[in-house]
Amino acid sequence: MKVIVGLGNPGPRYRKTRHNIGFEVVAEIAHRCDNASTRSRFDAEVSEATLGEIRLVLLAPQTFMNNSGQSVAPLVAFYKLDPSDILVVCDDLNLPLGRLRLRERGSAGGQKGLADILRRLGTENVPRLRIGIGQPPGRMDASDFVLSRFRADEQDAITSTVVEAGDGAMLWAEHGPEAAMNRLNPATGEEPANPTGE
Repeated sequence: MKVIVGLGNPGPRYRKTRHNIGFEVVAEIAHRCDNASTRSRFDAEVSEATLGEIRLVLLAPQTFMNNSGQSVAPLVAFYKLDPSDILVVCDDLNLPLGRLRLRERGSAGGQKGLADILRRLGTENVPRLRIGIGQPPGRMDASDFVLSRFRADEQDAITSTVVEAGDGAMLWAEHGPEAAMNRLNPATGEEPANPTGE
């Protein structure tokens, strides 16, 4: 079993905001899986599907971003999963718009949803796929920026990025982190050989 966790905030107020890019990626993957079935469980929207020989679980926590671990930790305990079998997909202020970075472990790097997951699981050995959402313009507060929607001139880039992130996450689930890093990280101009760095 592999679990892909997309981070975001629940409810229409936050739909399509920068902070909810993780939700968009898991929705993209679920859309591709003809056999996906969705239900509410673990304080989340949970979709289950098969991907080749892999049982794939897509998780969209409904706990609000800062409490994402409240959803992930019970799922890990219930299925007796190793943290390395979970991929967290989240936004990243420190990456340029549309840039992807997949790592097998490391700190939360300021992403509070990821930080809560790491804290509740008691380890930093949790794979994560970060998606660049850019930096706040001018003196705009970072918390306001992440809850803003993408501008019209950013939409094409973000649509492509969600598709690419979905490709990478599915590759991670079916063929492992090295294959996914080789696919995603070189496209950002980064070397895939360092899976531990942020």
